[in-house]
Amino acid sequence: MQASNAAQAPLDRGNPEVLPFFDRDSNTFSYVVKDPKSNACAIFDSVLTFDMASASTDTSGADAIVAHVRKHRLDVQWIVETHVHADHLTAAPYIQERVGGKIAIGERVTTVQKTFARIFNCGQDCPRDGSQFDHLFKDGEEYHIGSLIAQTLHTPGHTPACMTHVIGDAAFVGDTLFMPDSGTARADFPGGDAATLYHSIQKILSLPAETRLFMCHDYAEGDRELAHETTVAAELAGNIHIRSSIGEEEFVNLRESRDRELEVPHLILPSLQVNMRAGHFPPAEDNGKTYLKLPLNVFKQS
Repeated sequence: MQASNAAQAPLDRGNPEVLPFFDRDSNTFSYVVKDPKSNACAIFDSVLTFDMASASTDTSGADAIVAHVRKHRLDVQWIVETHVHADHLTAAPYIQERVGGKIAIGERVTTVQKTFARIFNCGQDCPRDGSQFDHLFKDGEEYHIGSLIAQTLHTPGHTPACMTHVIGDAAFVGDTLFMPDSGTARADFPGGDAATLYHSIQKILSLPAETRLFMCHDYAEGDRELAHETTVAAELAGNIHIRSSIGEEEFVNLRESRDRELEVPHLILPSLQVNMRAGHFPPAEDNGKTYLKLPLNVFKQS
C-alpha cells in the first residue's frame, strides 16, 4: 500500500470524493470517502454478508472495497462505524487486515455494550469500555482524512452511540435519516428514544441547505430507483416524518406508532453481538469452533 501524501497538503474543509458500495441483502450503503488532494481515504459502514440459515459469512462486498482501495493505491486512514448496526455485520476487521486503517465509532458505544452484554450474557471476553475499537469519537471531535477536516455530531435516538460525520459539504448520517420518502430511523431498540431522535435530526437539518446527506440504507420506495444521496433542503421540504412543518410531539407520536408495527430485523442477534465487538467474533470454544448466541424471546413483541 502506497504511503499517503496527505502531510504535504494543508488541512482544509474541502469537499470529499464519495464512492458508494451497495449490499443488496441488507440494503446497506458503504462508502469510500477520499481526500481530493491526496490518496487518503476513510471507509464508512462496511458489510460482512451473513447467511442466518447456514451461519456462514461472505466477504464479496468487502472484497470489492478492498479491490478498489488497492487499484487506486489509496491510504485507508479510518474505518468508521456510524453506530452499532442491528441489520448487518461489519467487515471492519476483515478490511483492516488487508488495507489498514483505524476502526472507530462514537464513545457511547460503551452504553450499547453494557446493554447487550447483559442480554447475551457476555463474559470477560467482551469488555464494556470500547477497547475493541482503535478510536472512540467524542461529540464535536475533529479528525483528518488526509487534508480534509471531518467533524463528529452525536446524533442519538436510534441508538445511544449514533454519530453523524460532517466532511466539507457531505454528511454521513448512518440510520438517523433515510431518503425523504422513507422517513427516519426506528427508535424502539434498547437505548433508543423518539424524542431524542427528533432533536438529533434537528442538528443534521441545521447544516447548510446544500449539504449532501449520504444514507446508510435505502429501500427504493414505490417504483423509484435506488438512491443513496439527498440534501438537507430536500429533507426539510419533503421528509415524510420530519419535514419542517412537523414538530416534536407529532414526530414522536408518528415514530412510536410506526415502530410498534415494525418487525425485528432479521440479523439483529448476530449483528449486535459481533458489531459491539468492533466486528470481531467471540473467541473459539474448546472444540475450536466459534458460536453466536440466540437468547430466546428477548425481542418478543407483545
